[in-house]
Amino acid sequence: MGFSGFDIALLVLVALVVLVLFKGIRTIPQGYNYTVERFGRYTKTLSPGLNLIVPFVDRIGAKMNMMEQVLDVPTQEIITRDNATVAVDGVAFYQVLNAAQAAYQVAGLQNAILNLTMTNIRTVMGSMDLDELLSNRDAINERLLRVVDEAAHPWGIKITRVEIKDINPPANLVESMGRQMMAERNKRAQILAAEGLKQSQILEAEGRKEAAFRDAEARERSAEAEARATQVVSEAISKGDVQALNYFVALKYTEALTRIGAATNSKLVLMPIEASSLIGTLGGIGEIAREVFKGEGTASPARQARPPVVRPSET
Repeated sequence: MGFSGFDIALLVLVALVVLVLFKGIRTIPQGYNYTVERFGRYTKTLSPGLNLIVPFVDRIGAKMNMMEQVLDVPTQEIITRDNATVAVDGVAFYQVLNAAQAAYQVAGLQNAILNLTMTNIRTVMGSMDLDELLSNRDAINERLLRVVDEAAHPWGIKITRVEIKDINPPANLVESMGRQMMAERNKRAQILAAEGLKQSQILEAEGRKEAAFRDAEARERSAEAEARATQVVSEAISKGDVQALNYFVALKYTEALTRIGAATNSKLVLMPIEASSLIGTLGGIGEIAREVFKGEGTASPARQARPPVVRPSET
């Protein structure tokens, strides 16, 4: 059975429709944007999903990844402001916001971002001293992000982060830094030890001061008590009370004997003591004690017969 002219035309028409549909329908995956060019000129951007274009007239231009991407910055040597050479590498994160600008405003987007980042790393870090370089990474990252993002803005991309990964000074410089750090720590340790010694000496001096003050106060009170006792005895003597004098002398006498007997450097003490004088003074002490406990009353016969007399020791 042969095909008529109508059948052949119908088959050609169906094939043409299928070809037109195949050329005019485009499915864009999630996370991507495609640019459309008509006779070589940009016309529109296709978003994710099912899209229609004019077949045989429009064509797909650039396929742009709209997700955030990571760009590894290779290691490069940088000379700091104080002429120290360090090796630095990093990483940059960027995201395409405008597919048309990213496709047509710059050729080789990733290479452009990479060179821009490396150049600004040299500029920013080369204007700092080595100590600032090692201690201010956050400030360096923030400054790099601001500069690179501003420069890449006309390309339709957003630089989200720029991070310095490693800063590697030369081995001899690392050794010198280690010695410097050890010297600084030793200096701090010596300062702390000196401060501790100073505080201990201050506290010890304050303790001695307080002890001396209290000793002086105790001696002052003892002297006041002694003066008061002497005054009382003097007043008693002035009133004709000889027993008070006998009591005072006997008290001092016995205290002196007690100290002499308690001395550790004396094994034998030879001193002339008149027994009658000591007994007389002790009798006077007894009389005074009886008068204190009995109150006012008549004197005892023993007291009237023999009043106590204080006599000095004979040598």
